[in-house]
Amino acid sequence: MLAANSQRSQQKRVFVLGGTGFVGRSVCAMLLRQGWQVTVPTRARLQSERPPELSGVTLLDLDVHEEEALTQALAGHLAVINLVAILHGTQALFSQVHVQLVEKLARACLAVGVRQVVQVSAIGASASQPLSAPSMYLRSKGQGEAVLLHAADSSNPPAFELTILRPSVIFGAQDKFLNVFASLQKTLPAVPLAGAAARFQPVWVEDVANAACHSLTRCGSALGSSAPLILEACGPDIFTLRELVQIAGRLSGARGGRGRPVFGLPNWLAWLQASLMELLPGEPVMSRDNLDSMRCDNVAQGVLPGLAFLSIRAAALQPIAASYLGRS
Repeated sequence: MLAANSQRSQQKRVFVLGGTGFVGRSVCAMLLRQGWQVTVPTRARLQSERPPELSGVTLLDLDVHEEEALTQALAGHLAVINLVAILHGTQALFSQVHVQLVEKLARACLAVGVRQVVQVSAIGASASQPLSAPSMYLRSKGQGEAVLLHAADSSNPPAFELTILRPSVIFGAQDKFLNVFASLQKTLPAVPLAGAAARFQPVWVEDVANAACHSLTRCGSALGSSAPLILEACGPDIFTLRELVQIAGRLSGARGGRGRPVFGLPNWLAWLQASLMELLPGEPVMSRDNLDSMRCDNVAQGVLPGLAFLSIRAAALQPIAASYLGRS
C-alpha cells in the first residue's frame, strides 16, 4: 500500500541525504536549476541562516538514522541521493554511518517504491571485496555499496536503478582540503607532511554534483539500462599529496607566492603525528585511518567508466583553486 501511494505522488521529487554539506549544497543547487523538487533532511533546520544554495529546498527536521521516520519521509519521492559520510571515527561510527544507515535507506527505498538511487562512495572502495581495503573508511564504504547492490538486485527487473559514484578527493571553494593546507601555511614556517607520496586525482565539486544529477536521467536513456552502474569520478590530473600542499601554498600567496617548504615524514613519525592530531579538539587534519586509506592510490584504475561516460569533461584543479585560494 505504501509503495502504491508513493508511485502516484512521486513526480520529479528527490530526497538528498547530506544535502547541507559541502558536496550536498552544490548537488541541491544543480537539482533546483534542473527543475527537481528537493527535500533535505537535517537535524538543524538552518531556517535563520539558510545558505543561498539551499534556497528553494524543503528542509525536513529528521534524524535519518530513525528508520521508520526515514521511510515515511521518503514516500512520494522518485529518487534518492546519499551523500552522508564521515572521514574520521571509530569502527562502530564508520559502520553506523556508512553501512547501517545505508541498510535502513535500502529497506526504506524498497518499501516506498523509490525508483532511482545515487550513492556517493569513494575511490578505493570495493563492493565485491569490501574487507580487502586498507582502512575502516574504505572498508565501510565498500560494505555500503554491497548493501545497495544487493537491494537493487532483489527483484527482476531491479527494484531501483542504482548509480554508485566513486570520487577521488573533492576540491572547491568551501573544501576542507586545499583550504586547510593553505591556512596552515599562513602560520607554519614549514609543513611536515604524512603520506607525502600518496597520489590523488582531485575532482571539482561541481563535476561530482553534475555526475550525481546526471545519473538521475539514466532511466530509459541512451546511457544504459536499469542495471547498476559504478563510475570513477576523478579529475584530469594526478598529483602527490606533497604537490597538492605546495600548490595550495603558492596559490594562497604563502611566502610571497612560493609556498612553504614541505617535507615528508617517515612512516613511524607520520603515524605518531596522526595519533597526536586525533587527540586535539575538533576534526583532525589527519588521522591514522586516513594514513591507512593513502596506502592505496586515490586515482582511477581505468577499469570502470569515468565522468566522460556521463558526457562530463572534468575540470582541471589549478585554475579553479586559484580562483578561491587567491582570495584567502
